[in-house]
Amino acid sequence: MKLILTEEVPNLGAPGDIVEVKDGYGRNFLLPRGFAMSWTKGGEKQVVQIKRARKSREVRDLGHAQEIKAALEATTITVPAKAGDAGRLFGSITAADVALAVTKCGGPAVDKKAVELRGAVKTVGSHKASIKLHPGVTASVTFEVVAV
Repeated sequence: MKLILTEEVPNLGAPGDIVEVKDGYGRNFLLPRGFAMSWTKGGEKQVVQIKRARKSREVRDLGHAQEIKAALEATTITVPAKAGDAGRLFGSITAADVALAVTKCGGPAVDKKAVELRGAVKTVGSHKASIKLHPGVTASVTFEVVAV
């Protein structure tokens, strides 16, 4: 089955890539979740638009990724959350919360899919996360969860 990826799929490809996958994988996993669309001649024109949008969002090159990594690791990131008296959160901190906090503290716009948390964050305090900026560059950041 020939598909056009619309989302990043680990070990398969990036948005805009045309891939050949087994019928069941495409029909039962990629298509229902919106990770891909069926390949057509008209759809191939959309590939150009998808790749153009991806280029505008991604980091320019390795040097730019290194600069962003240094800036992120030096930045203090604060994530506000509702918490009880004992410091336990009402819910948990997600990758989207960390990505939003990075943007609010003056960092670059980070996609929530690029943020990896080390375990569930359910308490107030200091926690670690890694942000994949480029295939060869991953920033390790420390963020502080504060009670609101």
